[in-house]
Amino acid sequence: MKAICGVDCCSTCGMKGACGGCQETDGHPFGGSCIAAEYIKRDGMEAFLELKQKLIDEFHGLGIKGLKVPDLNLLIGSYVNLEYTLPNGQNVKLLKDDKVYLGNQIEVEGSERCYGIVADDEYLLVCDYKCNGTEPRIVCYKKLTLSGS
Repeated sequence: MKAICGVDCCSTCGMKGACGGCQETDGHPFGGSCIAAEYIKRDGMEAFLELKQKLIDEFHGLGIKGLKVPDLNLLIGSYVNLEYTLPNGQNVKLLKDDKVYLGNQIEVEGSERCYGIVADDEYLLVCDYKCNGTEPRIVCYKKLTLSGS
């Protein structure tokens, strides 16, 4: 069955039991929220696609060397919610495990690290990490002020 955003994620997903399915939960997979479902239900597919492009533009506007964002994919928070060690030694997670975000992994040419990017309509997060998300570091965590959000 296709999700509210038109993606047929249920047929290939091994997490459907925990998710509950997009249609079945009215866009609240994993008991949380999904940025795509929220936008599409409220303002339509065109508004969601505009949001994706605005977020891509925001990422590019950060001026981070080697960060070229081809697209943003829907990602569950529990998959991308890495734990970061702050300079004071405190460990923090910045995302919600039960929320579906837009994001991507960007390989950095000439480096053993990748950028992980995650966004919703409130925040942008750029981190970098080694293979399998090890040794993550926050590169940028920014509150957004998108017009029309």
